[in-house]
Amino acid sequence: MKEWDSFSEIVKSKGMYLIDSDGNNYFDAVGSMWCNVWGHSKPELTNVIARQCKKLQHSSMFNLTNEPAERLAESLIKISPDMHKVFYSDNGSSAMEIAIKMALQYWNNIGETKKTKIATLENGYHGDTFGAMAVGYVPEFFGKFKKQLFPTIQIPVPNKYRIPKGYDYLDYQNFCLDKIEKEFSNDDKIASFVMESGAQVAGGVIIFPKGFQMKISKLCKKYNVLLVLDEIATGFGRLGSMVQYTEQKSIPDIVSFGKMLTGGYLTMAATLANKKIYDSFLGEFNDWKHLFHGHTYTGNPIAAAVANENLKLYQKNNLIKKIQKTSKIFEEYYDIISEIKTVGDIRHKGMLMGIELVKDKKNKTPISPKKSINKIFFEEGKKHGIYLRTLGNIIMLVPPLAISEEELDFLLNRTIDTIKSAENKIT
Repeated sequence: MKEWDSFSEIVKSKGMYLIDSDGNNYFDAVGSMWCNVWGHSKPELTNVIARQCKKLQHSSMFNLTNEPAERLAESLIKISPDMHKVFYSDNGSSAMEIAIKMALQYWNNIGETKKTKIATLENGYHGDTFGAMAVGYVPEFFGKFKKQLFPTIQIPVPNKYRIPKGYDYLDYQNFCLDKIEKEFSNDDKIASFVMESGAQVAGGVIIFPKGFQMKISKLCKKYNVLLVLDEIATGFGRLGSMVQYTEQKSIPDIVSFGKMLTGGYLTMAATLANKKIYDSFLGEFNDWKHLFHGHTYTGNPIAAAVANENLKLYQKNNLIKKIQKTSKIFEEYYDIISEIKTVGDIRHKGMLMGIELVKDKKNKTPISPKKSINKIFFEEGKKHGIYLRTLGNIIMLVPPLAISEEELDFLLNRTIDTIKSAENKIT
């Protein structure tokens, strides 16, 4: 943190650009932390916020409701196969905390009190709160809190670029799946399996191989383990489908959405559960089956109103098909990016790309300069007119979903220029 002694002040935004107090324009290559859909200052979204502000700014959902939140819940259930009810929260970490609590309390509510364990994938990421850290334990992020986190069963994940010696890619997928089945078959205390849907994003842009998530889903059903999916960063078109679990053919019991839910304009998240889960919380007051969880701004009508307008824009602009077409531009740059001497691997799906930087390609040794890679690429990116962030030695490209082909060409070319100009500082 000592390196960050000054910050550019962003004072306004327009389209794909953030504009600082000195008038500099930065192309938003990370979609303002992976949440922006349409670019900035989209009139349809800003106008609906203003209209809702004049009617109802906030009303608690403790014993009350409001029309925008009700309408949004109906829409979310409509697009999410097999889901039945919606629980709102303020952010992705909270949505996953709620999902964890639902999954654990479900078993308690139906009298299966021994089911208390959670299994998850290594290197997954589900947020920065304590429950989320426990199920999404990334050692580099959370190692200092390990003793305070509840234990989980960690399953290795197939990363095509870094397969252990003695395996090919398919063999290692089977090894991971066999390990899950062994855990499930030997331990009837496992309550749920928690994983990101489609890809691990903050864990290094690890795209799951075809059929991997579907096979995990089948194992969960076979061994009576709840499947909890995190689509906060991967749903709503980021990987090229509206609801990623439909593409993966893996129907969850509980799923969380966030980030792009409001187009990236206000903070809101949602945890959806199927009927089996929801019904387990129904009972008389003295049964104590209800879920003790609630946030002040749960179901905020302004956030819900902009989310409703955002979903209308998805349909009106046929955004998912547009993403599927535009994202092919990434593929056209694979060879050019791969030729850069510090680039070891490129991983891409939909509007998500990870570029892994290495000291040497043969040994796949990650670069590790004395100064933080994040700082280096932030500064170099600014020189080339783009706002970049890295996670460790991986450059993340997570632009607004509605980016045009021409804008994506611009972003990729400026990213290439940034990597090349930074090479003398990272090697």
